Amino acid sequence: MAKVKSKWVCQNCGYETVSYLGRCPDCGHFGSFVEEIVSFAAKTEALKPSNIIDDKSIVSSIKEIELDEKIRFKSGIDELDRTIGGGFVQGSLILLAGDPGIGKSTLVLQTTKNICEIELDNRKLKVLYICAEESPLQVKLRAKRLGVDPENLYLTNQTCVDEIINQIDRLKPDFLIVDSIQSVFCAGIASSSGSVSQIRECTNVLARIAKQKNITTIIIGHVTKEGNIAGPKVLEHMVDCVINFEGDKYRHYRILRCIKNRFGAISEVGVFKMEEDGLTEINSPSKMLIEQTDGACGSAKVATLEGSRVFLHEIQALVGSTNYANPRRVAVGIEYNRLLQNIAVLEKKVGLNLSKQDVYVNVAGGLDIIEPSYDLGLSLAIISSIRDIPISPTTLIIGEVGLLGEIRYVDNIERRLKEAKKLGFKRAIIPAVNEKVYKNIDDIGLEVKQVKKITDAIVEGLRQD
Repeated sequence: MAKVKSKWVCQNCGYETVSYLGRCPDCGHFGSFVEEIVSFAAKTEALKPSNIIDDKSIVSSIKEIELDEKIRFKSGIDELDRTIGGGFVQGSLILLAGDPGIGKSTLVLQTTKNICEIELDNRKLKVLYICAEESPLQVKLRAKRLGVDPENLYLTNQTCVDEIINQIDRLKPDFLIVDSIQSVFCAGIASSSGSVSQIRECTNVLARIAKQKNITTIIIGHVTKEGNIAGPKVLEHMVDCVINFEGDKYRHYRILRCIKNRFGAISEVGVFKMEEDGLTEINSPSKMLIEQTDGACGSAKVATLEGSRVFLHEIQALVGSTNYANPRRVAVGIEYNRLLQNIAVLEKKVGLNLSKQDVYVNVAGGLDIIEPSYDLGLSLAIISSIRDIPISPTTLIIGEVGLLGEIRYVDNIERRLKEAKKLGFKRAIIPAVNEKVYKNIDDIGLEVKQVKKITDAIVEGLRQD
């Protein structure tokens, strides 16, 4: 009879201990420990050399390894190909995460339609879809709405990893989708599906199969209420590529952001619009994000960089009096602490008294801004709302505001200005320190004003032509 021993595992970070703890000493979460049974017999069986070593593995010089031109293949969705570095790499393991209802299953199902049309070695690629959270009938209903009906797309709602391996051996697919990794389980692990141990072991098995059988695999993952990928942090280390599907599920626009990629550049993004018949690619996202708000006070246009793409956003600010002791600070689409920092600079360096004013800030379009180059536009939008003086809708504002009130350097300023020129902007306010790097800024065709301090930016930004 096998010896049985239990351990306590934090479901947030994967920290293990022999007894229950109320607070995890690693991640600091309370009440996150769950007891799991460890079977020494199962553990010994899993560690046998035949289970972890591929007999076909040989030692080769890197010069002897030849790259096949077919190592990559396109997904048929340009925004997805851009995000993952130019297409899927054969044998790669990709983690797709996002909020519930954001469109993860819709995206992968639309991708299968194009993949099933790809021919390799005089045959079309086979796709196996593990719909662990739904029945094949439910997936068929969604596929019908999306117009996805290839004959070489196979569905199964099997949730046991051992049975999934049997299906792979029988079907020999070229592309595998697991929806989702939190719903599958390994029979050798004595814990429920979605636990840290199950996620780690199932991902490990799928990664080994993807490499040995050269099967491109996408696993769909859930996120926590904080927005982090559910499961142990090691999950992100085990996969080759991590892409996050972001956006508000109650709005149309979505951003596909790459946060890890072993086969291409990271921080690349793709933009989609959710419609009734599925996701539609947005090739020019700046046009959809910039609204016509002529003469509106509290609106400023900024340019940010996401990977290699320039995004133009509209930042809206509303400042009003409050009757409460503590005024409200609301930030939607930007970091809350960044808003507080900009307000502090305005009070100290500009002389504004915002201690009795509520400040509401919103990024139009529903997309979040991470890069700090929007600081100057945010500050001018707040001042525009306070003074009731509009900023010209054809003026672009770029710059990071330091704690001393100085306007700091911004990368790739020339690329941002060229994008603004295409969209009809006439003026731009940029940091003066950028002139030392880009000598040909004036050749772009915009009236460029270079400022050193936030007070200089206020004069130029609120100037009435």
